[in-house]
Amino acid sequence: MKSMEKDELKELLIKCWMSHDAMWFYHCVQNLGIEKANELNLASIRSLSEIEVPRMTKALGLKKERIQTFEDLKEVIDGLFGIVKGDFMQSKFSFPSENCMHWEMQRCFAYEGVKRMGVIDQYRCGIIYRVKCWIDVLGLNHSITPPVDFCLMHSIGRCSGDFKFYFNK
Repeated sequence: MKSMEKDELKELLIKCWMSHDAMWFYHCVQNLGIEKANELNLASIRSLSEIEVPRMTKALGLKKERIQTFEDLKEVIDGLFGIVKGDFMQSKFSFPSENCMHWEMQRCFAYEGVKRMGVIDQYRCGIIYRVKCWIDVLGLNHSITPPVDFCLMHSIGRCSGDFKFYFNK
């Protein structure tokens, strides 16, 4: 491990975590069905976000309570993605205009895995939901376009959209 670079170690740990997550979801589907697996997955994501946002913002030296502006939000979101996003995920999050965060998945590992399971037509997206939960934990008023419930990659052939934020002036 001493010969591994920090980024290589981060990538390995994220891949292992995502593999665990995929196996957990797979076994939920096999034992409980896709409907219950979706329910448990989304509940787990919500609960995790309530733990991970304060933990990661603290580790980054950021105060989530201080988000008053879009610039504050960008700093926190960049920090969160800097910790949990691996290169293999092939996704981009950007801030193309004031109070707007855009996402685009070039390839989606969740889509590919759930498709292999044979339940993609019923899968409720956990990836964008996780980001939504972060924003909820941060206490920010927002909207998502297009609305994401089921997998966009499956239903419309691409996964991209925008989070719009509404800050009190």
